[in-house]
Amino acid sequence: MAHSLRSRLLAWVMLPLAGAVAVDAWVSHRDAARTASLVQDRLLLGSARVVAEQLQFEDSVFQERIPPAALELFRAEVTDRVYYRLTGNGGQLLSGYDELAAPAATLTPETPLYFDTRVRDSPVRVVAFLQPVVSDGGPQAVLVEIAQTMNGHAQMTRSLWLDAIAQQLVILALASALVLIGLRHGLKPLLGLSAAVRARDPGTLEPLEIEAVPVELAPLVLAINEYARQLDQYLSAQRIFVQNAAHQLRTPLALLNIQLSYAIRSDDARVQSQSLVAIRQTVHGAVRLVNQMLMLSAAEAHRADREADGPVSLDAVVQGVLQDLAAQAQARDIDLGFEMNGTVPANVQGHPVALREMVVNLVDNAIRYTQPGGVVTARITVREQKIELVVEDNGPGIAAAHRERIFERFYRINDRDSSGCGLGLSIVREFAGRMGGSIELRVPPSGEGTAMVLTLICAAPASHASAPASAAKGTCPPIPVA
Repeated sequence: MAHSLRSRLLAWVMLPLAGAVAVDAWVSHRDAARTASLVQDRLLLGSARVVAEQLQFEDSVFQERIPPAALELFRAEVTDRVYYRLTGNGGQLLSGYDELAAPAATLTPETPLYFDTRVRDSPVRVVAFLQPVVSDGGPQAVLVEIAQTMNGHAQMTRSLWLDAIAQQLVILALASALVLIGLRHGLKPLLGLSAAVRARDPGTLEPLEIEAVPVELAPLVLAINEYARQLDQYLSAQRIFVQNAAHQLRTPLALLNIQLSYAIRSDDARVQSQSLVAIRQTVHGAVRLVNQMLMLSAAEAHRADREADGPVSLDAVVQGVLQDLAAQAQARDIDLGFEMNGTVPANVQGHPVALREMVVNLVDNAIRYTQPGGVVTARITVREQKIELVVEDNGPGIAAAHRERIFERFYRINDRDSSGCGLGLSIVREFAGRMGGSIELRVPPSGEGTAMVLTLICAAPASHASAPASAAKGTCPPIPVA
């Protein structure tokens, strides 16, 4: 599922902002409740002081005078009940409501004490005030308690909190609008880049201009340009490959057409038989060319199964290839040999199919271009982190002018047998590079012939059965010839 960059950016901005608003709303509610409590406490204390100032004893009799001003302080839109209690020495109820509880703490004169309790199943806020009063029997301390229900407190808390929430929501809405506007303007370069890419000619792979893009988009543009450069190189290589393949296939097809025409025109059975033999040789050459082009294409496209990469016994692969090509060598009276230097198993990291194809091409070239009666030797040398396979022959060798170009596609030496197609060493180089190895041409110590040195990376020991000759014949199936 596609994700909107604008939505993700908006979420990353707005979610923390909404969280901050939620925290601020909780803090605002706490502050509103604290403010309401402070206002209520001041009203209770003011009322208690008004009542305390009117306390007196006449002829040792307490005179109850609750002035109207003491209750006027509690007038509000929300109806609250107000309770009071006047208590003399010894806890004697002088006046007021008996159900109003006395404070649990000890009071000092003219120092208010606030506490919460319940009266008639309703929560109330109480202020207790100890007022000294002169009487005929001596000074007395009268406990003045004024209580108020919490309706007004709750209403004030809610009012203050809703006002704060309204302000925060307005700020959140403005911030959201500004963020949306900012995102719209901030994403314009990205949208412009998208439009520029869509407007390009599908056939062009020119790099995008990087000067006009923001710094944040520069890595993306550089990555696109690098991808376009690599794709252009790949497509160019493919175009050259197709052109060369068409050119190489044109020759055997034209020759095949001539041979068929010659056979059709002739009534001589011997001539027709010779033509059929020539046609078969031409078809074999064309099939070999097609198979090698398919193998080279597989190497370049990296179609070899990477999951199959692992330790492969190089000595087992080489011996299997030598057995397969023994008949070809015997037909040319070539001494085909194998040498193993070192006791460590020659296990390399790679793909068995690709490994066998490399060995086949190296040994086949050595047999093909060595004079009858010559010697071809495959030699494996195990080193610290590398394994070398040297396919050496005592043939005519390769002139210095051709040594740098023999690994190019379709490159052939003119003075050699034309049965080759010039792709074998290209296939070896491609597969060796995919495996982290290399291929190079050396001159043998004797100064005669050619030594092709294939260097590969060592791997953990593997069973010889992991790479039998028959099992390595595969991902790019050859075209069968009857």
